[in-house]
Formats: sequence, C-alpha cells, structure tokens
Amino acid sequence: MSFTLSQVVPWGRSYDEYLAMFSLTPADLRQKILGCGDGPAGFNSILSGHGGKIVSVDPIYAFSAGQIRERIDATFALVLDQTAKNSDEFRWDTIPSVAELGRLRLAAMTEFLRDFDQGRAEGRYLAGALPRLPWQNREFGLALCSHLLFLYSEQLSAEFHVAAIRELCRVAHEARIFPLLELGARKSRHLAQVMEKLDQDHYRLAIRQVAYEFQKGGNEMLVVRPPVGPALPELP
Repeated sequence: MSFTLSQVVPWGRSYDEYLAMFSLTPADLRQKILGCGDGPAGFNSILSGHGGKIVSVDPIYAFSAGQIRERIDATFALVLDQTAKNSDEFRWDTIPSVAELGRLRLAAMTEFLRDFDQGRAEGRYLAGALPRLPWQNREFGLALCSHLLFLYSEQLSAEFHVAAIRELCRVAHEARIFPLLELGARKSRHLAQVMEKLDQDHYRLAIRQVAYEFQKGGNEMLVVRPPVGPALPELP
C-alpha cells in the first residue's frame, strides 16, 4: 500500500528541543547531521541558517508545503485535545499548559513550512523512510531519530527497530534515538530485546539521560555506534 498524507499526524519539535533531546554540543552541531523522521520540525531550518550541514528524511517530504500545511490544520486541534485528555502522562513544568504546547509546536511547524521549498530545492529535505536510506556508508557524522523508533512500538516490530538502527549506523558514525518510551509514557516493549540483539552484533550502546522531559520518564536517549572490530571501546 502506498504512503498517503492522511496516515500522518504532523507534529514538529523546535530547534531548542532538539538540542535538549539529543544533548547536542557545539562540536556535534559542526558535524554533518541526518535527521530521520523529522517531520515538520524547525531544527533543519534553524541549523542551516546557522551554517550547519543537515539533511532531513521523512515520507511527508514527498508532498508540497501546501499539502502539509493542510494536514497540520486538519489535525492540530485533535492532537491538543488528546494531549489534554492524557495530561497526566506529561510534565508541565517547562511547558506549562496545553495552550503553550500548541504555541510552541505551531511555531516550529511554521518555521519548517517557511523553509521547506528552499530546503527541498537544496536537497535538505528528502522523501524516504527507514529501514532503507539512500546514502553511502558513513556519509554523516551523526544521525538523529526523534519520536519514531520506540515511540511507535505497538506499530513497529522489534525486527524493524533492529534493521532501522543498523541502517542509521551504516550511514552515520553515531545514532541517537529519543525517546525510549512508547505511546502511553511506558518504556518501549522492544527496548531490551533490541539492545540485546545489537549488543550481540557488537554495536556499542549506551542509554544517556538528557535535559529534556515532557513525557513522564522520557528523559533518556539511546546512543549507538557501529562495530569497530575485535576491540570495542566503550562510549565515553
């Protein structure tokens, strides 16, 4: 079955949220970055404007800015309504209310829409999806995957997660995945199994706490680096 925009609920995070979710340092931001499943996030636009090198890949980039905007308009209130109904799953300290969440998300998605046509023409937004990416080995220093892997554990199998993380580590020297919770603010049902399989295959793994928590308990990312041979140094 072909991918359609009606399958998607666009929901974009901001540049500052990306910095916090992935513990991104100035040195990280100087690397060539892949954002996988970025959707209508503002990170690519802002980082590119600061001189950073980034490519975002997502199935929705096959559609026009106008089509994506229409889908945002059609789903925005529904997402906020569901968030309000499940408000006990979230922390409301940094983002104090559902209304403020809506303002932040809409600002990030507006930034994305402003940049999308130019960014797509420059090759910064490419239509595609895990577990197959159209790049050569190690083209990127860092691959970031936000709110896709682990979050949709009910929809995506453990085998899909393993294949996707292998692919991220094929095209980048390091992958970072956030959050490690699935929908409902529960630890992903696949996390232990996925980590065990990757460890058996000599991928270097670490769970790191980050300075971001909106889903309760969702303040950790998984850092994965590809195997390097018999000697497998620990992550610093």
